[in-house]
Formats: sequence, structure tokens, C-alpha cells
Amino acid sequence: MFGYITVNKEELKLRELKEYHTYYCGLCKALKKEAGISARLTLSYDMTFLILLLTGLYEPESKYYQQRCAVHFGRQEEICENEYSFYAADMNILLSYYDLLDDWKDEKKTRKLALAKLLEKPYKRIAKAYTRQNQAVLQYLERLKECEKCGERNPDLPAGYTGELLGEIYVYKQDEWKNSLYQMGYYIGKFIYLMDAYEDLEEDKKSGNYNPFSLYFAEKKIGEKEREQTCYQILRMIIAEAAREFERLPILKNSEIIRNILYSGVWMNYERIRKQRMKGITEK
Repeated sequence: MFGYITVNKEELKLRELKEYHTYYCGLCKALKKEAGISARLTLSYDMTFLILLLTGLYEPESKYYQQRCAVHFGRQEEICENEYSFYAADMNILLSYYDLLDDWKDEKKTRKLALAKLLEKPYKRIAKAYTRQNQAVLQYLERLKECEKCGERNPDLPAGYTGELLGEIYVYKQDEWKNSLYQMGYYIGKFIYLMDAYEDLEEDKKSGNYNPFSLYFAEKKIGEKEREQTCYQILRMIIAEAAREFERLPILKNSEIIRNILYSGVWMNYERIRKQRMKGITEK
């Protein structure tokens, strides 16, 4: 359920794209430091966005350095590290640990369980250090399971639970910006959940897996072509709320990169999925 909050590379200036990659590489490095090499497999664009946001808001002291990257065949990569790199890495591990266990329970894939086991020790440390965020994940999983169990047909309900989870994670500390950060996380969480449901719509319909969009469209008797417009309108309204909250924050650093993500990057995967689906509808 990750990977939707990313940049539109074609619309970024070369300098901005390079800066974005320093944060992405910083997250990768922080994951290794916090939980070992295997943690890099959970690397997320969504948490890179959180680093950009918190760094832009609080402007901490950041360390820039170059290091050879094993993933990129020993190429020198510039890395940016600050306290939010490590916070985002911890949140990435926290979310990934539960997600891997959930996948193991549903799919029984041993690879998922093996990776969860590798993350277990750092997860316990993180859960103890960030009790509020850990509790939010546990509450989220419980509520989501209830939605799946009763076949909740209103997409806004499970999406809202995801929003509440991300809202808690976006709040790094209890200060004057906590409400705006919570609201940004809330709407981005809703967007991520519904984008995931939108992408999996056809697959879930075939497999019988829970998908609130599928149930909602069946109940309302909405046709395939109308579904595209409905999904787009819902997603557009949600991300507009996230962008509105961002514009209220006094952020100058990284602001153009963040705007690129909120106004353009988040639609990259949507357009890819939509084109594939519309092609399938046309061919029927």
C-alpha cells in the first residue's frame, strides 16, 4: 500500500531532482543504520515525502556527504541525513513490519514472514520509543479488519482509518503545527488507501478480496466507464485537501519539490493504471 506519493521527474528542475534523491538515499541509509541491510527492502517514496515535509517545516541541521551505493553498482551517491531521516526510517519499519505480518497471514508467503522476522528486533525498539504511533497502527489494523469482516461498502470509512493512522505519523511533536501536519497525513492516508483500492479493483473482483470500491459500485449499479470518473473525482477532492493544508504551513525549503508531488507526482501512477484499465474496457 505504498509508493503513490512520488515526484513527477519530468516536471522537476535538475537541481530539485538531485535534491530529492539526496533525501531518498538518506532514508535508505537510515534504514540500514536503524535495522540492517534487509530494511532497505522496505524503502518507500511515501516516507521520503515525510522527510521533505518535516525538513522543510523545521529546517534542522542536515548532513550532506557522498558514499558508494551497492544497489547502484558502487556509484557515488549524495546523501542528506537529519533527524527526520531517522524518524521516517523508524515509521517505515513500523508500518512495514505490520504490513508484512498481515501479508503472511493472508497469503502465507514465507518471504514476507522471513523479512518480518528480520525487522522484529528494531520494530520492538521503535514500538517502545513511539507508543502513540504504534498504538495508531494497532487500532488501524483492528478497524480495517472489521471493515473487511462486515463488507463495508462506504470507501470513505476504511480510507478515513488509514488517514487517522498517517495523521498520527505525520505529527512528529506536539507543537503549533501538529494540527496542520495531522490533517495533511489524514488526507494523504486516505488518498493512498483509495489509490491502492483503485489499482487492485479488477484483481480483487476476480479473487474476491475485500475492496470497498468494488462493493460500492456494485451496490450503486455504477457502470465501468462511470467508475473511472467517480474514482478520479474522489481522489482529486482528497488530494486537494492535503495540498490546501500544505499551503498553510510556513515552508520555503523543498516547497517546489513538495508541490510537484502534491499537484503532479501523485497522479503518475493513477494515469498509468487508468490507461491500462480503459484499454481493457475498450477491448471488451
